[in-house]
Amino acid sequence: MGFELENDAMLPEEENCCSSGSERKSHHSDKVKSNLVTRLNRIEGQIRGIKGLIERDTYCDDVITQISATQSALNSVAKILLEGHLKGCVVDRLQEGDTEVLDEVLVTIHKLMKK
Repeated sequence: MGFELENDAMLPEEENCCSSGSERKSHHSDKVKSNLVTRLNRIEGQIRGIKGLIERDTYCDDVITQISATQSALNSVAKILLEGHLKGCVVDRLQEGDTEVLDEVLVTIHKLMKK
């Protein structure tokens, strides 16, 4: 069983959780990793494009528009990761009795919201 993410990405619940041991890692499916890497490659290209716009003295409003689009793309990556984290890692840790994960999630959400 999985859940739908933006742009039809599937993230199976059992494949997105973090280990709860001392070394925490995410366990995303190959499909989700590929989706995230593709998005990040696009974002990397957008950043290079913005740099080029600045080097070519492009009109400020056009550069700002591209920066806004890049920030939106990064937010989409963060949303995919946060959704998987909540439905996998956080649920697993709560079921194990680890309520400290709630504080961790609140700090993470605060970091995302202040940007």
